[in-house]
Amino acid sequence: MNLQTWWWFVLMTFVVSATPGPNMLLVLSNSARFGLRAAMATMVGCMSALLLMMSISAAGLGALLQLFPAVFDALRLAGAAYLAYLGIKSWRAPVAGHAVEAAGLMVPTVKPAAHFRQGMLVAASNPKAILFAVAFLPQFINPQQAQLPQFGILLVTFAVIEVSWYFVYALSGKRMAVYLERASVLKVFNRVTGAAFVGFAAMMASVRD
Repeated sequence: MNLQTWWWFVLMTFVVSATPGPNMLLVLSNSARFGLRAAMATMVGCMSALLLMMSISAAGLGALLQLFPAVFDALRLAGAAYLAYLGIKSWRAPVAGHAVEAAGLMVPTVKPAAHFRQGMLVAASNPKAILFAVAFLPQFINPQQAQLPQFGILLVTFAVIEVSWYFVYALSGKRMAVYLERASVLKVFNRVTGAAFVGFAAMMASVRD
C-alpha cells in the first residue's frame, strides 16, 4: 500500500465515521445522561465489536453471509429488534422523582460494564458492517504485497479515526448534560433519542441487499 492509497482510506473513513448512526447516538446519549465515564465504556464496547467484525470479515464470514441471505436476514432482524428495544426503553425512561446531578448523571449506579455491553451489542447489531468491510477494505490493499500488515495498518487507522469521532460526540453530549437537569428537557431528549433508535431499527429491518 502506498501513501496515496492510505490517505484516500483516511479521507473516506473520516467521512464514513462522521456520519451519525446508532453507535454515535449511543455515545452521545450515554455521555449526556450518565457522564463521560459511561461514554468511554460505551466507546470501548462499540470499538471492540467493530474491530472484531472487521477481523471476521477478513476471515471470509462476509462472503458466507452473502451466500446465505437467510442467515444475514436473521442477524439483521435481531439487530433491528435490539435497536427498537433501546428506542422504546429510552422513550419510556422515567424523569420524575430522579435527582439529576450537575454532571448530568441520571442513574449513577449504572456500572461501566453495562455500558460496555450495550456498546458492543449496538455495534454488533448491524451485520452490514461485516459486508461493508468486505467491500471497503480490499480496495485499499495491494494484493501483490503481504496483506496481513496492510490489514493491520487499515484497522489501526480506522480505530483512531472512529474513536476520535466518538470523543467529539461524547463531549457534545457532556455539554448537553447541564440542560438535562430540567425534567422537561430530559423528557424531550429521551423521546428524541428513542425515536432515533427506532428509526435506525426500521431502516435496518427494511433494507434489502
